[in-house]
Order: sequence, then C-alpha cells, then structure tokens
Amino acid sequence: MTVFLILIVLGLLVITAWQISKIFQLAKTKKSESYAGVNDSRDNRIQGYLMLTFGILFYGFMIFNFWEYSKLYPPKAASAEGVELDTLFFTTAIVIMLVQVLMQALIFYFSYKYHGRKGLVAKFFPDHDKLEFAWTIIPVIVLAILIVYGLFTWSDIMNVSEEDDDVMVVELYAYQYGWKARYAGDDNTLGKANVRFIEGINSLGVDESDPYSEDDIVVSELHLPVGQKVLFKMRSQDVIHSAYFPLFRAQMNVVPGMVTQYAFTPTITTEEMRKRPYMLDKVETINTYRKKESEKLAAAGDEPLDEYEFDYFVLCNKVCGTSHYNMQMKIIVEEQDEFEEWLAEQPTFGETMEKS
Repeated sequence: MTVFLILIVLGLLVITAWQISKIFQLAKTKKSESYAGVNDSRDNRIQGYLMLTFGILFYGFMIFNFWEYSKLYPPKAASAEGVELDTLFFTTAIVIMLVQVLMQALIFYFSYKYHGRKGLVAKFFPDHDKLEFAWTIIPVIVLAILIVYGLFTWSDIMNVSEEDDDVMVVELYAYQYGWKARYAGDDNTLGKANVRFIEGINSLGVDESDPYSEDDIVVSELHLPVGQKVLFKMRSQDVIHSAYFPLFRAQMNVVPGMVTQYAFTPTITTEEMRKRPYMLDKVETINTYRKKESEKLAAAGDEPLDEYEFDYFVLCNKVCGTSHYNMQMKIIVEEQDEFEEWLAEQPTFGETMEKS
C-alpha cells in the first residue's frame, strides 16, 4: 500500500513538471501591456487603513489564542508511536503556520501600502517565468516531502504482524455499549471467534473447538505492560464503533464482519501519569468542581460524588447509539512483573467454559 501511494506522489510530480512546461510555452507568447491610472479616493484610504488594522488585530487574536488555549492541548503522548504522530503533526502545523503568517501578512500590508490613489500605477506582469516556476514547484516539493514523511510514519505504525516476536496480541471487542478484551495467552495466538458462536457466558463468540482458544483470557478491564508493543485485533458485535485511546494518540474503526488492527507501545505507566504536573493540575481542578457539586447533592439528600483519580480509558469515537457517551473501558498501564501477576490471576477461556 505504501509503495502504491508513493507511486501516486511520483505520478503527481510528473504531472506538475508537465504543467510547468506548459507555463514556459505560454511565456514565449508576448502580450501587450496596458496600464490604467487610479483616481484618488477617501474610501480607498479608509479601506487600506482598515485592512492594516484588521491584520494587526488578526495576529493579536491568533497569538492570544495560542497563549490562552495551549494549556488545553493534551500532555506528551503516552506511547512511542504517539510521539511519532505528534512530531508529524507539529511538523505539518509549523509548515502551514509559516506559510499562513507570511502570506496573510503580505495580503494585509500590500492592501494598505498599495491602496488606490492618484498617480499610483499598478505593476502588471502578464508572464513571469521565474515567479510562476517558484510558486508551482516549491509547494509541490514541500507537499511531496510531507506526504512521503506521513506515509513512512503511518507504515511504521501499521505494518505490525502478530508473528513478530516482540508483539503481544490482544483482541478488543466492541458491542453496544461496552468493551471487552481477550489476551492471546501463552501461545500468543488468539483462538478463532465469530458472533454466531455467542451463547451464554461466551459473550465474545470464541470458537470452543479451536485449541488456540483454550488459554485465551477474556477481561473487562484492560491491563498493558509498559514498554511492550501491543497489537490490537478489533471486532464489533453490532455496529461500527471506533476504538479511541486519546493519550496514546491511537484510533481505529471497529467494523462488524471484519477484523481491523492497530499497534502501539505504552511508555508511561498509570502511576507515573498521575504524578505528572499537568495531570495533577487537571485532577485538582476536577476535584474542586466535584466538591462543590457534592455539597449541593448532600444538601439535597443525594449521594456525593467520589473523588476523581486519573485513569487511561479506551473510548468509542463513533456515535453508535443512545449510550455511546458512556462506552468506555479502563486501561491500567503497569510494570511487566505487575502485569504478569495480574494476568496469572485471570481464568482462561477453557477454565471459564468448564465451570459453566
């Protein structure tokens, strides 16, 4: 897929080169030049000053928004792949911002400096080979670099196989309105599953006849070892859902009738994230609000709100029905030994089915 997309980019570069050649052909044709004078006008001066004023206010408002709302940006990504995606995002954003700042500044300044007035004659270039070449080829090169950079970044994240030795396979199962996870067990291979096999406590439709399913572990709370690459195999029982891990910068549609996948490597444990200044400030703000609400509830004779504590969650990012807003599953990122201890305490699918 990556090779195919790169070929498309190269094809677009060829088309661009062909278009540039047409520009040079048109440039060989001489055209007559004509200029028209502009009468002095009070309205032109006012419009020029207004454009300059608007430009200053525009940039002032932009700087204020960056200053005021940058604190709402999520903290450093909690996965190795998330850091790569953040780097890609900020690289693209910086390029766009540089172009935006330069071009908008020129538009506002030129609108003021060259507003229509008596004796001022606009310069007109019917053809300017170097300028036309520059504004055609430079954006093409920059965009091609960004596209190829994005393709390789995405390819590194997506080209993960369950056969890789350093990958832990976990199935993420979506249904209205909740999540379940299934670990592949010691063989690191998930047993076959199909919604047609759903019956009784076999809520994921795991194939009991598949020997690989014997050591699978089905849970309602997701635990992940820090530093371990995890390959999620995703299935949906009913409608299209979207597995969204905000702080890991990961998201993938979960589609009924097919298996989608996404992999990431957690790099920050839950306990470490709870101690970070950003998260401490956020928790303090939330608990201040909850305390006020609890006082109101207590006055009305209702149960107060529990104190908030940070946790990772996987959310549904598709509007999948009436309880979509509450479709989430807690994620605990912990050290390897803690994870192995927790996993050893969980019953396998085979043990669960025997008890039933």
